[in-house]
Amino acid sequence: MHAHEQLLHRFYQAFQRREHAGMAACYHPDATFEDAIFRLQGPEIGKMWRMLCEKGKDMRLAYNDIQADEQQGKATWDAHYTFSQTGRFVHNHVQASFTFQDGLIRTHHDQFGFWPWSRQALGPIGWLLGWSGFLQNKVRKSAAEGLAKYRVASDKAVGS
Repeated sequence: MHAHEQLLHRFYQAFQRREHAGMAACYHPDATFEDAIFRLQGPEIGKMWRMLCEKGKDMRLAYNDIQADEQQGKATWDAHYTFSQTGRFVHNHVQASFTFQDGLIRTHHDQFGFWPWSRQALGPIGWLLGWSGFLQNKVRKSAAEGLAKYRVASDKAVGS
């Protein structure tokens, strides 16, 4: 098994245990992350995983189809969780792609259908408007604001 395959197994096993620090340790300091909701760089990636792991108290994750070589990798994963803002149950099916640098994840791109996700997470509003750029931008903005608030609150808790 290639070392980058082992790295991805380590990442997803930490994700299954909701160990955000273990997940963050798999990223290169200059890493980038992108999905339908977040676009992040460097340490912000670890902060996002920390927020999602801590909020996702009932989250269950399964992963498979990990493949990686010296340059790139991919995986498929499924998360089952309650979306904290609405209390609605979500099953998110994700195709992940990666590149590597210095034995760590350099780029991470998760791809999933925003409309199927929004129908589950947001209910009727997601069903009606999940296909629209308006709702996608609103969710992105709300997620960015939520991450910023979470970062401030967690930084205060650490500092006190």
